[in-house]
Amino acid sequence: QVQLVESGGGLVQAGGSLRLSCIASGRMFDFRPMGWYRQGPAKPRELVATVSTIDGTKYGDFVRGRFAISRDYDKKTVSLQMNSLTPDDTAVYYCNYQLPLDINFWGQGTQVTVSS
Repeated sequence: QVQLVESGGGLVQAGGSLRLSCIASGRMFDFRPMGWYRQGPAKPRELVATVSTIDGTKYGDFVRGRFAISRDYDKKTVSLQMNSLTPDDTAVYYCNYQLPLDINFWGQGTQVTVSS
């Protein structure tokens, strides 16, 4: 079992920045993706960014260079630096770790609210 705990969400004005962090416990593999998804109001959950030693980094199309994901494999942490935030980025952000066969571990989520 892998447990994930997020931190760093909050309220920010449009154009501002936030940094999300996630720390994991349990057995993990560096070659399996770890990263972030989000779910906005009345929207499906979507990919924000993931990173692994095999696949490198992947970002959702909406990111457009505004966010940067980083992972510390020794400390089992992943962070997401979000810049140039807009109200459309308002969502609950979930830390995620993926295993084969569509096995996913999720954090409890952290709210990000961007005011206009």
